[in-house]
Amino acid sequence: MKKVIIHTDGSCLGNPGPGGWAAVLRLANTGYRREICGGFRKTTNNRMEITAVIESLSALKEQCEVVIFTDSQYVSDAINKGWIYGWLHKNWVRKNGETVPNADLWKKILALLARHQVTFNWLRGHDGDMENERCDELARNCAARKDLPADQGYERSSGPPLFDG
Repeated sequence: MKKVIIHTDGSCLGNPGPGGWAAVLRLANTGYRREICGGFRKTTNNRMEITAVIESLSALKEQCEVVIFTDSQYVSDAINKGWIYGWLHKNWVRKNGETVPNADLWKKILALLARHQVTFNWLRGHDGDMENERCDELARNCAARKDLPADQGYERSSGPPLFDG
């Protein structure tokens, strides 16, 4: 099984606001390196952090052993502390009866975690890690673009009802 090292980051210009995500994927023990990024016209920083993980794992064409480095404690703790499995077990509803934020994205991560062997590592952002700094730059650049599409999951959850009744 191939081993892939991934660095991810998300950025938002305002929160909510225009957002960007980015990832650097490296195939271990080779020189192969790929950068991917994108963004949405209105979203949140947490959604961009999660999206970076989803997009990077989705880019893998076969089952892999993956090591992800993220500067998002929200993302790393959700996986490493098992929050995501608790949310799933409780049908994505919190103790207070509210829906878990970003449930649409967490469901996508669960499907990808079932496909790959993934380890999450938290690293301090803006602390000199070259790949994390590159992801930050790419994510900020994407967030600043003027041609960004809608984040349907965000707009659906925060906008007017999709139907009456």
